[in-house]
Amino acid sequence: PSADLVEAVVGVPALVASDVKASLAGSNLGLAVQNCYFEDAGAFTGETSPASLKALGVDYVIIGHSERREYFHETDQDVNKKGLAIFRTGMVPIICCGETLEQYEAGQAEEVVEKQVTAALAGFSEDQVKASVIAYEPIWAIGTGKSATKEDAQKMCAAVRSVVAKNFGQAAADAVRVQ
Repeated sequence: PSADLVEAVVGVPALVASDVKASLAGSNLGLAVQNCYFEDAGAFTGETSPASLKALGVDYVIIGHSERREYFHETDQDVNKKGLAIFRTGMVPIICCGETLEQYEAGQAEEVVEKQVTAALAGFSEDQVKASVIAYEPIWAIGTGKSATKEDAQKMCAAVRSVVAKNFGQAAADAVRVQ
């Protein structure tokens, strides 16, 4: 494919965002950080605000990652608040979704992903949905030695687009980037 059709982003911890941004100067690579909080100011010790990330030149923020959901007990509503805050500051969210092995084996993958995506996009405008990136990451394929098949990934990407179409229309479903 043409280089104009490929969008590539480097995802890094916020701590090194400034240095990485400088090293990306002159390239076509975008910069993503691996998380943020949903408030721009306040007593939130240890959190990184969307406004400070924007000031560092960050383009994208990865949210809803399975580890954040599991270890930090982030909810679908937390992911939604982060997504809205990311757009408010002019960046783009990369919204992760995916099911556990138990949910996959029980045939609940589509149901779980539909719930996560619906909640993550609540209150988004159609234009915000079109600008978003939704990353399907089957939790059971991370560090287990198991991997999703091409058919699994295609099925779940289609499920994500179906959820977007149901909630925001076909134009939004066609435009949203799904990985």
